[in-house]
Amino acid sequence: MLLNCGQPLPLLRHTDVPPRVIENFILTGYRFPNYSLRDCLLSAFRPTNETGNFWTHFLPVFIFSYYFVEVFGWEGAPHSDAPFFYPLWNYFIGVFCLLMASSMAHLLNSMSLVVREVCFFVDYGTISSYTVGSSLAYYYYIHPRAGIVETGGRNGSHVDLKDEPAGSLTSPYAIPDFCVFFETFYIPSACVVAIICVLSCCNSRQRWRRHRYVIRTFVFLLPFLVSSTPVFYRLLTRSPYSTTSSSFAASASTASYFYRHCLWLLVSAVFNISKFPERLAPGRFDIWGHSHQWFHCCTFLSILDELHMIKTEVRAILLSPTLLLPPATLSRLPGPTIASTYGVMFLLQTTIVSIIVWFSWHANCIYGPERDQLVKENPKKQMKCH
Repeated sequence: MLLNCGQPLPLLRHTDVPPRVIENFILTGYRFPNYSLRDCLLSAFRPTNETGNFWTHFLPVFIFSYYFVEVFGWEGAPHSDAPFFYPLWNYFIGVFCLLMASSMAHLLNSMSLVVREVCFFVDYGTISSYTVGSSLAYYYYIHPRAGIVETGGRNGSHVDLKDEPAGSLTSPYAIPDFCVFFETFYIPSACVVAIICVLSCCNSRQRWRRHRYVIRTFVFLLPFLVSSTPVFYRLLTRSPYSTTSSSFAASASTASYFYRHCLWLLVSAVFNISKFPERLAPGRFDIWGHSHQWFHCCTFLSILDELHMIKTEVRAILLSPTLLLPPATLSRLPGPTIASTYGVMFLLQTTIVSIIVWFSWHANCIYGPERDQLVKENPKKQMKCH
């Protein structure tokens, strides 16, 4: 916090701040929870125990954006505002909001105890929105039938089906009844699971606090499993593209990107639960190198590999000579619309905002009196410089 003379107040030890603010095994570098907005913003350039948490998700916004816009410069790609790119833009919105909400939550949470709760409620909400944004991209770009055009009820693409068993053309799905789930319940399931995750994570800030990190980590495992079903299907079955086509070659790296995406998620979960390395040396990693900073780095690397995976599939679709854009010729895979992409995200965001408002009101009832008491006991000192 800055005094009137421009000098920052000293950072505090864990014994000098409210218990609600204390993080496991982090002993120093705390800001007292009565900073102004200006003080919070300036603290991004001070070595506090939140500085690294801010920068490890703020800088990735620009890295992600750089790799994201490459798609629109590809040969054969439609204009950036074409319906074909609606799912990709929803994915971008989900990632952008996740990274910005996370970085701002770590930067602004010292304004008060109530603001701290609201910041992390918003953080959890954007994580859930990101998972649905990913699901929309998976649905339209990693769909099991992507690139396959139906003609007269039979597969009319150039996929090599000579060696397929008799009767295999009656259904494009190698796993029976998968089409029912994927084409009817996949997106609704992703939305329902996302809402459950928001409710559970917000609740973990008011209950089950002893095991909150474990709960949050495993709660977000569920949307990963649901949203990744198209990728699991693609890995377990044959590619929809001919082995001699450029689309097949373009999508060949999908598996490696997905495995790396999973690896980084696993490593991030280990850091989030174990609290390594600060658990081994409390106080040594208070400012730089503690587990939450590594958690941020690993989650971003997983997102970056996911982006490369989605771009790989987008390129494969663009290279498919049987696919017209927008893909209205796919009888079982209609092209993206505003309602099926932005509309889904809008309804989800409205629901999530309602949940955040409810939990924020409850947090104000709990921590409002404590916030007011802290303001009385620790008024901001006004000093004059001579």
